Amino acid sequence: MPSFDRPADAEIAPSAWVIRFAPLIAPGGTVLDLACGHGRHARYLAARGYQVIAADIDTSAIAGCHEPGLIVMQRDLEDGNWPWAAGSLDAVVVTNYLHRPHFPRIAASLRDDGILIVETFGAGNEKLGRPRNPDFLLQPGELLQAFADLQVVAYEHGIEEQPRLAVRQRLCAIRAAAPVNLCQRERRIP
Repeated sequence: MPSFDRPADAEIAPSAWVIRFAPLIAPGGTVLDLACGHGRHARYLAARGYQVIAADIDTSAIAGCHEPGLIVMQRDLEDGNWPWAAGSLDAVVVTNYLHRPHFPRIAASLRDDGILIVETFGAGNEKLGRPRNPDFLLQPGELLQAFADLQVVAYEHGIEEQPRLAVRQRLCAIRAAAPVNLCQRERRIP
């Protein structure tokens, strides 16, 4: 599936948000790239030593990738079945995809100290381009509310100009009972 950022560009670089927070993921951890599209994040993370599950309804763009540690899983992500057990993932990465029924499933799938990295479109984007359907646009603060049980590391909601003019909402959060020492986590760069 083409990216909303650059639909004709299958070689789009990984998101700066994902790159920024990937070092917080446990070294060698299991990461789900949910709705992976062309697999830009799955390939990036697998190349850094993570075990990555790249899941999407259409995996044709990544099916031929033979990066060590990368498992490609073709599946309908909106069929009501969630194949990842509670506490089974070290991280979940979601970009340019929004299916609200997944929010509690995503949080439950994270192990203790598991990382959630989300970046998708927010309300107001309908004035700037696709997606325009409010079902696919986050309301201000929606990710904060949806993942209120996780410890927030960083959150943004606003207009960006690159890679194209868009309204984005981003969240990085950790499944932890209390705020975590981010200085210690920054040393875990793979």
